[in-house]
Amino acid sequence: MQTYEDNEPIVRIRDYKPDRVDFVLENVDLGFANSFRRVVQADIPTIAVDMVEVEANTTVLPDEFIAHRIGMVPLVSANCDEGIRYTRDCLCLSGCQYCSIELRLDVSCNDNRTMDVTSNHLEVIPPTYTDGETPGDELTKRGEDFGQPVGKNKADVPPVLICKIRKGQELKLRCVAKKGIAKEHAKWSPCSAVAFEYDPYNKLRHTTYWHETDPRTEWPVGENAKEEETPRDDEVFDFNAKPRKFYFDVETDGSLGPQEVIMKGLAELQTKLANLILGLKEGVDLPTGGDGAEAGVNGHVSAGDWAHQPGGGGWGQNAASGAGYASPAGGGGWSTSGGSGGWGTTSPAPNTGGNTGAWATSPAQNAGGAPNTTWGTSPAQAWGASSPNAASGSGWGTSTQQGWGSPTQQASGWNL
Repeated sequence: MQTYEDNEPIVRIRDYKPDRVDFVLENVDLGFANSFRRVVQADIPTIAVDMVEVEANTTVLPDEFIAHRIGMVPLVSANCDEGIRYTRDCLCLSGCQYCSIELRLDVSCNDNRTMDVTSNHLEVIPPTYTDGETPGDELTKRGEDFGQPVGKNKADVPPVLICKIRKGQELKLRCVAKKGIAKEHAKWSPCSAVAFEYDPYNKLRHTTYWHETDPRTEWPVGENAKEEETPRDDEVFDFNAKPRKFYFDVETDGSLGPQEVIMKGLAELQTKLANLILGLKEGVDLPTGGDGAEAGVNGHVSAGDWAHQPGGGGWGQNAASGAGYASPAGGGGWSTSGGSGGWGTTSPAPNTGGNTGAWATSPAQNAGGAPNTTWGTSPAQAWGASSPNAASGSGWGTSTQQGWGSPTQQASGWNL
C-alpha cells in the first residue's frame, strides 16, 4: 500500500497575481511547511532605507516620525542577492556604491494648498565613476528601477504617503538604503502577509474552539474547506493522522515578485538544512579561526585542549585521567602545563586521597583511595553513587570513556 511518505511533494497554484500567489502544498510534513512560511517572511534579503539625514524639516511631524515612515517604504529589490553586498561584507568604511544606495527628497510647498509628500518624491542618486573606472559586477546586475520606491510613476499603484505640508513648509533629507533581512528589522521583509492553514475542519483537533452553544455555527469554515471532504458525525478519531495538505496565500509588498519570493525561500531553506547536516557530520573539517587548533564539528576541538599539550591541558590527554569533567584520557581541566591538576597544579590545599584530578581543593576530600574520583567521599565516584557508571571512577558520575555521557566515544566532553 502506498503511503504519504512514498509520494512526492505537490504544488498546485490556485491564483497568481503580480503581488500575490495562492497555492496548495501537499505531501510534506507540518514542520517543513511551517519552516517554509517562516523563511519566506524573515530570511529573504531585500533593500530598505536604513539611515536618514534630515537637512530641513518645517513640517508638523518630527524627524524621527518621518524617518520611520521612510524606512518602511518598500524599494524594488529584484536580484538583490547579486546586485548589492551586505554592509558587513563590503571593504568600505562608511558605505559605497556596492553596498548602499543613496536617495534624496527635496520638496517645498509654495501654493496656498495642502501638498502630499509621497514616495514618488524620492529620487535615486546614480553612482558616479572616475575617469577610466568601470562598474563592478554588482552594478551590472541591477535593473533600471533597482532601489526605486515600489510603484513610482505608475498610475495603477498608489504611492506611500510620507507627510502633508502647507505653504511655506519644506522637507529636505538624504537617505541611504542597505541590504538586510527581516530578522534584523521588519522593513526588510518582502511579504506583507503570509496566510497559512491546514485541516480546515479541525479533524486533528489541533485547535480548541471557545464557544457558547455550538462551535460549528460560531466558527464557520473558510474557503479552503472546499478542498477536503466534510467529516461525518460518527467518524472515528484517528490518533495517528498527520496534516499533509497546506494552504498558502503569500502577499508581497512589491519589492520582490511572488515567484522570486517562493523560489528564494526554498533555496534559503535548502541552504539552512544543508548547513545543519554538514555540521552534524563527524570528521568534517570546518574553519575554527586558529592556526594550530585541530578542526572539529561546529568549530569545537575534537581532542584534548584548545591547544595541545603533551602532559595534559584542559580536558586533557594524559593517560592517568583525573579531570573533574571525567575526560576520556585527559589530565587536569584547562591546564596548559605538563601537570594533571585542574586549572593549574598550584592548589593551596593538596589532595590527600590519592586523586590527581581537577578541583581537588574541595573541603570534602576524596578519602576512599579511588584513583580517578573528584569532589566526593565515595570510593567509587563523586556526586552520588546511583549513576550507572559507578564503577568507572569518573567525576560527575559519568563514564571515563567520554565526557558528560556523550553517546559516542570522543576525546572532548563537548562534542555533539
